[in-house]
Amino acid sequence: MNRFCLFLFFLLLSSSVAAAGQLQDLVTPLLIAHPDRSGAYVLDKGEEALLARAWLVDHAVQSIDVQYFIWSDDNIGTLATESLLRAAERGVQVRVIVDDLLVQAPDDFLLALAAHPAIEIRIYNPQHKTGVSTGERLWNIFSNFRAANQRMHDKTFIVDRQVAITGGRNMADEYYDYDHEYNFRDRDVLLLGPVAESMTASFETFWNSSLAVPIEQLLDPKKSPDAQQRLEIYAELHAYAQNPENFAPAVKLALENLPQKFQGLIDGLVWDEVRFISDEPGKNSGADGLGGGGRSTALLVDALLQARESVTIQSPYLVLPDGGLELFAGLIARGVKVRISTNSLLSTDNLQAFSGYSKQRDELLEAGIEVFEFQPQPQIQERFLERYPALKDNAPVFAIHAKTLVIDGRTLFIGTFNLDPRSANLNTEVGVIIDNPQLGQVVEQQIERDMAPGNSWNSATDNPDRFAPWGKRFKLGFWKLMPLKDIL
Repeated sequence: MNRFCLFLFFLLLSSSVAAAGQLQDLVTPLLIAHPDRSGAYVLDKGEEALLARAWLVDHAVQSIDVQYFIWSDDNIGTLATESLLRAAERGVQVRVIVDDLLVQAPDDFLLALAAHPAIEIRIYNPQHKTGVSTGERLWNIFSNFRAANQRMHDKTFIVDRQVAITGGRNMADEYYDYDHEYNFRDRDVLLLGPVAESMTASFETFWNSSLAVPIEQLLDPKKSPDAQQRLEIYAELHAYAQNPENFAPAVKLALENLPQKFQGLIDGLVWDEVRFISDEPGKNSGADGLGGGGRSTALLVDALLQARESVTIQSPYLVLPDGGLELFAGLIARGVKVRISTNSLLSTDNLQAFSGYSKQRDELLEAGIEVFEFQPQPQIQERFLERYPALKDNAPVFAIHAKTLVIDGRTLFIGTFNLDPRSANLNTEVGVIIDNPQLGQVVEQQIERDMAPGNSWNSATDNPDRFAPWGKRFKLGFWKLMPLKDIL
């Protein structure tokens, strides 16, 4: 399939937007029918999560507020940018906060977008890239190591303050199953109702924080394009997304039923109390150096302490912070079954983080925690990649990126929190907690399927490291020698 065929997911035809009416026409009757409740739909497939975002952007009327840790300049990132520009051009107010560490866009491009009267862009904690020289970056790392490592890991997408998405996905090909070499098994949740207001309040806190700096204050104004150059950049973005030569017939056919597909998501909403949890900008005061915890950490620990029967976790990285092993051992001692789905040495995208897990693995298993390591070519890949028939002869690596917790089969957390010291103490994190057995059981079954033979190896019996090539095992041995735990 042509690598540009996914463009159609962001081209929902302006005529269909007009025909569909405003977003509130769809949402308002639902909120009236479910007073004081929020709707939730788990976005388990990458393409489904992409379509939901695309549909919402093209139906926004008043505002779009987004926060991401990564916003790539690959196909997905470029198309997402173009869709936000189109929304701004019809009068929607667009605000974007991106963490500084992995910003990927030329300065003139960012300045051109920020110059649009309906678009504002802020960079969180700019100590590494945006407007920062190599010398300044090194000084930031050596002069305040904690501040340089404190990142905004939040991922929120809020439309008209009524509909929102949060979860593990950033804005890049690999989070929506469109990378040709490496894709993530991830999970988001589509939300309607009061929870979107809570997410908006958190966004406002970050937007007004001194850590979120307007892009214009960071970049050299000499690099700012003039009015004509800005129009050329906008035109180039639109042309990139609208070139019909890039559209595969199969994707065109899929788009014809897109309104019905989104209606299917709406029909599948589960209505209940949904609690949004988030950290404050900066995570904590910093008085404890690389420690200190945060609100999200405390709330998730409190939720875990309520477990009576089972705890099922999915996390791409598994490095228990201080007190974590004791917490899980205490749960197991009172009869709680603890299972964790994570990446194997073959599937991981972060060898440093895996080294931390590797050093703890024996202790985890001795404590009675059941650990399942995801295979790079799992059988489940065929289920999640709708394009799998065209890729099966050269299928990309499929790896865990979902950050999910299910307690007693009913209390569900979906968000950005990895099971590691960085999420516990350094990075700001967000997510939702929903006490609903219907959603809890569905997601737990999804994780159990990922844990099953053919999709994962059992860490206690399969010795998964042996399947990795010698070179990768050698690199793992090197990283295990490094004292990295607090920043993993």
